[in-house]
Amino acid sequence: MKIAILSRNPSLYSTKRLVEAAKQRGHEPVVLDTLRCYMDISADKPSIHYKGQELGQFDAVIPRIGASITFYGCAVLRQFEMSGVFPLNESVAISRARDKLRSLQLLSRKGLGMPRTGFAHKPDDIMDMLKMVGGAPVVIKLLEGTQGIGVVLAETNKAAESVMQAFLGLKANILVQEFIKEAGGADIRCLVVGEKVVAAMMRQAPEGEFRSNLHRGGSATIVKLTPAERSTAIKAASIIGLNAAGVDILRSARGPVVMEVNSSPGLQGIEKATGKDVASMMIEHLEKNAKPHKTKTRGRG
Repeated sequence: MKIAILSRNPSLYSTKRLVEAAKQRGHEPVVLDTLRCYMDISADKPSIHYKGQELGQFDAVIPRIGASITFYGCAVLRQFEMSGVFPLNESVAISRARDKLRSLQLLSRKGLGMPRTGFAHKPDDIMDMLKMVGGAPVVIKLLEGTQGIGVVLAETNKAAESVMQAFLGLKANILVQEFIKEAGGADIRCLVVGEKVVAAMMRQAPEGEFRSNLHRGGSATIVKLTPAERSTAIKAASIIGLNAAGVDILRSARGPVVMEVNSSPGLQGIEKATGKDVASMMIEHLEKNAKPHKTKTRGRG
């Protein structure tokens, strides 16, 4: 197969691993800078051009679209889909995952475990929203934040009120969520490919920090999932419509709760923590499923 890998940086670990895995399995991977792709949107022959030339036909595309270019990246991916190219993750599913509020609403509709979450527009509604999610401590998140950026733990109602007023005063969209204290600053990243959890690691926040992101100094170790955790991760990826996803779960007193579903999970931390060749599993999924014009939106919403 000829496989397009949409990535701004070919030297990134995840991109390099996908290229290596594709070559090892006898395919032809081509890394394309997403922002250098441009489109001829026409009824008779929609096409994609790259650095002055029209791209030839590909059999599959792996989108590694950064959060800062979600809109343009999904437009490029849609153009591949219109040309009949099979995507590892579809543009609609990526758009869902990147919209934290929308993804939580979809998970909620299907009854998946998740932290109590509030969303409001007016500062006048802050105190009632704090009561709604169970009161302080609460976690306040910017909707557009990634890798733990724009996430604040407010330990008192007064502190939460001040932070929320500041964010809302800047016209920022925020979520307010209950703090799962029993998780102890740890979460579980489940890597789902197809309808299977192929790798899982526990990420532990450093001393004095509640965010477990590896980019913020968290540590990663292999973890044994419970059946409920495995099932929750698979359902979450399916509801959003992703064939490959990083599902972040907390262990709460009432069972596993989903924090986030990531459409472009990094491979470095989980491959090193588990010793699993996740990149090859993603390529194998394409081998089994990539057919021309097979693209369709999985899930609803």
